[in-house]
Amino acid sequence: MEKDQIIILEDQSLIEVAGPDAEVFLQNIVSNDIKKVSESNSIFSGIFTAQGKYLYEFFILKNNDVYFLECDITFKDELIKHLSKYKLRSNIEIKDLSSSYVVGITSEEKFREVQNELGTKEKTILYRESYYFLDTRSERLGARIISSLEKLHLTIKSLSLKIVDKSNYLKIAHAEGIPIQGIKNLQDSLFSLESNFDELNAIDFKKGCYVGQENTARMKLKNKVRRKLIPIIAQNSLKISDEIIFKKQVVGKILIGGTYPFALIKLFDPNFLEFYKEDLEVKENKVQILVPAHFKF
Repeated sequence: MEKDQIIILEDQSLIEVAGPDAEVFLQNIVSNDIKKVSESNSIFSGIFTAQGKYLYEFFILKNNDVYFLECDITFKDELIKHLSKYKLRSNIEIKDLSSSYVVGITSEEKFREVQNELGTKEKTILYRESYYFLDTRSERLGARIISSLEKLHLTIKSLSLKIVDKSNYLKIAHAEGIPIQGIKNLQDSLFSLESNFDELNAIDFKKGCYVGQENTARMKLKNKVRRKLIPIIAQNSLKISDEIIFKKQVVGKILIGGTYPFALIKLFDPNFLEFYKEDLEVKENKVQILVPAHFKF
């Protein structure tokens, strides 16, 4: 993504969680440490099942005592309902702000330029009344602007940005091992550590209890991660749940299809190092594993 380009994502939503109990309420549910969130720092986090399986993912921002969860639009209604289930007697209010905000993506370089302009090194800044923050999963994914549509277009003009399509952004995310499209297919299909939440800075192992914490911590401590969500390259379109074969052995399963597919791949039995550079089979298709540079095996 070039310095003076911006992508507008039309498939994101914004949820507000406000009230005197908002911090404690979120801390008891989300996987990352809510105490890290401030006006100058945002985080990526998730909500898991009681067994530690993937349910939802989102960024968390803060303005005064109000928290904002930026999530994929396919999760929005479910996530609001899920949060409401845990509300009980907590003094909080949950609102859907999706119709009032949009999300833009700029390069890291442009974000650094704005930092210099404002004389700050903070990773989350308020620029022309819009939230602007680095993607904490990977700086290769640039920075995100959360703004009203009207103010976003003023920001685009102020920063001399050109709106481009998101194909290059999706390609970079795929190479980094970060699925953007089709993530709803991951729900309850893999554990949080299998979905790389540890590598994506979405889990704090020191914060204490949250939903799914016990099993997640046990898997981390005992190094029980035996599969990982990994990007793959295919010659033809793939179907969800199709098996990946190496020398007549099943070594993985397709979880996300489309242009940027992902599969849950075995790390053992057989050993990942034996086949990750080989051509693999999915029915009549040939596929290859695309190993992100920051992945460790």
